[in-house]
Amino acid sequence: MDYRFCPQCAAPLIARTIDGLARLACPTPDCGFVFWNNPVPVVAGLVEHGEQVLLIQNLGWPSNWWGLVSGFLERGETPEEGMLREVREELGLEAELASLIGVYGFPARNQVIMAYHLRAEGPYSPGPELAGVKPVTTDRLKGWESATGRAVSDWLRSREALRRGRQPLP
Repeated sequence: MDYRFCPQCAAPLIARTIDGLARLACPTPDCGFVFWNNPVPVVAGLVEHGEQVLLIQNLGWPSNWWGLVSGFLERGETPEEGMLREVREELGLEAELASLIGVYGFPARNQVIMAYHLRAEGPYSPGPELAGVKPVTTDRLKGWESATGRAVSDWLRSREALRRGRQPLP
């Protein structure tokens, strides 16, 4: 969100250096509003469905882009609740949280992504935000460059370590 005016007093915001970073701030002495532009929390889920992982394609994405179920948290919900809600909305599935894969910075979108491993079964159906769902067997699944792709890579490494009887790396 780009602010041009103070949401508290409507004065035009000005650029100021605060804590060593350029920020938009209200020039009105009694107001004190600063637009901190902190990262937004996002949940992402690697949904294991039998022997496959369900990748999704959002509407408007290029035809070769596939990713994890993801979305923004709603006010008052925990990351776990938000993750389960997103799986219901995007796939029509009731899922079970298996584990937290990790937390990943995604500076290009000013987001912090909490990635979870979930298990689900039964028929699925793409929600209204999706162009499609692509089941991928775990032996064909590979990570990619973005934060959610790093979560896929970490999950695959952890899965392989467990398969070999080793403790997964943190």
